Order: sequence, then C-alpha cells, then structure tokens
Amino acid sequence: LAMDTIIWHNPRCSKSRQTLALLQDHGIEPEVRLYLEAPPSSRELADVIARLGIDPWALLRRGEAVFKELGLSKDSGSKTIIEAMCQHPILIERPVVIRGDRAALGRPPETVLTLLD
Repeated sequence: LAMDTIIWHNPRCSKSRQTLALLQDHGIEPEVRLYLEAPPSSRELADVIARLGIDPWALLRRGEAVFKELGLSKDSGSKTIIEAMCQHPILIERPVVIRGDRAALGRPPETVLTLLD
C-alpha cells in the first residue's frame, strides 16, 4: 500500500527544492502543495504541527517583515500564531513533508528521510 506523501513546497526556497529532490531520489513522488497559493486551514495547520511534535512557535518564520508587523512573540498564544500563519502563509517554515500520520520539517532536508522507514 503506497503511502501518500505531501510536501508543502515553495519553489523559490532552496531547502524546499533540495527536499523535493531528495524525496524523488528515494523513489517518492510527493503531492506538491504550493502552500503560499493554497494555505492550510487553521485546523489543518494545527494537525500538522501536532504530527511534527512541535510548538507552533517552532514553525514560525520570524525573519519575515509581516512577523514584525503583526507583533507576534513567544507569548502569543498557539491559536494566535496558527491563525497568523494561515492568513500569512509566508510565516510557515518550509518545507513540511507529511506522510501518513507523521510529518517532518526539511531543515536540513535529510530530516524528512525519517518518514521513509
């Protein structure tokens, strides 16, 4: 039974491109989701964060201008951070690879290989 693999991909990001190539090198053709054009819902994002086993803050790109504009901080609640990431998907760290009930962040890209066992 082939397991569906999805990558939240930004083609302009080198880490995202490297992660996609790495999956393909391992014989996996993931479903490519251009999350900047098709952002996740807050429920979907919360689910993926749970699969990653991290805090929403850990998936937040804090170098983006919109991060400063929104005034987010480590004290912002999880719900606030998740909503901000859904409304401004540029704030979602990339790439995220989802496979079955697990997920991994491709930083470094090799991290996603843990999903292939």
